[in-house]
Amino acid sequence: MTPILFKIALCAYLVSTLGYVSSLMGKRVRIAKLALWLMCGAFCFHSLFLLSRIFDTGRIPILGCHEVLNFFAWIMAGIFLILQFRTRTAVLGAFVSPVVLLLMIYASRGLGAAVAMPAVLQGALVPFHVFLSVTGEALFALASCAGAMYLLQDRFLKQKKARRISSVLPSLGDLDRINHFCLLWGFPLLTLGLLVGAFWARVVWGSSWQWDPKQIWTLAIGWKGHKPAVFSLLAFLFFLAAFLVGKNFFPTIHRFI
Repeated sequence: MTPILFKIALCAYLVSTLGYVSSLMGKRVRIAKLALWLMCGAFCFHSLFLLSRIFDTGRIPILGCHEVLNFFAWIMAGIFLILQFRTRTAVLGAFVSPVVLLLMIYASRGLGAAVAMPAVLQGALVPFHVFLSVTGEALFALASCAGAMYLLQDRFLKQKKARRISSVLPSLGDLDRINHFCLLWGFPLLTLGLLVGAFWARVVWGSSWQWDPKQIWTLAIGWKGHKPAVFSLLAFLFFLAAFLVGKNFFPTIHRFI
């Protein structure tokens, strides 16, 4: 039953992404609104999948690269849907849903794989560290999507020939509010996640700072946190570097993710 829930969520995210992209390319906001409901359905099945995994494994599914990316996609989709109740930015899903879909596709590679629980992850603070850190990073990812669309909309508004496209995109004010909200909350949540992780590292390894590649790159994300829209894009690139480059090319204490 659990794999079926994941596959349904994945298919729903796929159809939603196609709807969002077609709404942007076809300049039709109505399609984006339909895609939004599809994404709501995908998020519901995704949530059921996570609950099923919790009951099956007896733990929060945040262990291993694939589980973390799956959790990242869930958080990102959930925050995006919440923001839809406060802003008229349905077309923003054309940038957000592909990211969620790619995360889900990558996470599907490890679906159902047995993952041993390392001793260092059996502490009570570890779930808080992962939840706070991933939520903060998901907010940075959303900020990067809003920042990219902000720059695109700003450019279109300056081009007379692009007025039809700009009329479909969210207003600069809404995009700026989303970018500001995500950075405003993403930075402190990520900071809290780092502090909890540092405290747990001191308990386990006797030192709060290990000069780990993920720690260094993630700290760099914090340096960029309160910059304008263009720097939110750089912050997300720093996250990708921390997660992918740091894991594959450097020895890291975060090897379990």
